[in-house]
Amino acid sequence: MNQYLYTFKGGTLYRHNTNTVRNQYYNINYNSTITTLLNQDPIVNKIFKTIALEGNKPWGATVTSDLQTTGFIEASYFVEKESDWFAFVRNSGTTPADAAQEYPLRSVNGIGNTTNAVQAGPNVILSFALTTDIGSIISIGDSIYFGVPVVSPATLTPIYSGTVTAITVNLAAGQNIIQYAVDTAGGGVAPGVPVVYAMFIKNQVAESKGILGHYAELTLTNSLTTHVELFVVKSEVMKSFP
Repeated sequence: MNQYLYTFKGGTLYRHNTNTVRNQYYNINYNSTITTLLNQDPIVNKIFKTIALEGNKPWGATVTSDLQTTGFIEASYFVEKESDWFAFVRNSGTTPADAAQEYPLRSVNGIGNTTNAVQAGPNVILSFALTTDIGSIISIGDSIYFGVPVVSPATLTPIYSGTVTAITVNLAAGQNIIQYAVDTAGGGVAPGVPVVYAMFIKNQVAESKGILGHYAELTLTNSLTTHVELFVVKSEVMKSFP
């Protein structure tokens, strides 16, 4: 009517497009969402590392693929660089880790069999043979998992235990140990036998490796009530070499 759209809701008459408040319908605020696919070279397995937005405001983002469903970027993580809003894709992960989603990733690394596992209060000290290379990849804050091998059939199920608090490698002094705090509140279990297999998972948010997959489904979410424009979505993508 007279170039305005009128609707009724709950017995009340509303005229649309008459105020400056965005993302609001019938006096209720909603989110705006946009979903698109990043699928260049769809038969090639790739790593989607970053998201860049050309627009006047950053958006929150979730990134999923045919192999992973844990990628995200909070709107506050974006930094404006040369008129683009730029951020790297984080992995939320779960604690304990989801076997199907996280065990196949590069953030999961094995260490080896321990020679001893001693619990002192909430802490556990894992000792390894001096010939075992703990490596430089593991760091404080990573999650420790252990497994008790079953001989028949030959299986090993990783069990979440806790978070690394100290790493001591001094082979001359006979020290090759990892200390961690048992995360009982998060479902962590202390090893019940002295000799176990140990592995670790890197902190998924702090040391994200991006999202692995043949394609990525990107969903952008905007909850602002002010004017927002979005022109182009870009991603830094590289081929994954197993």
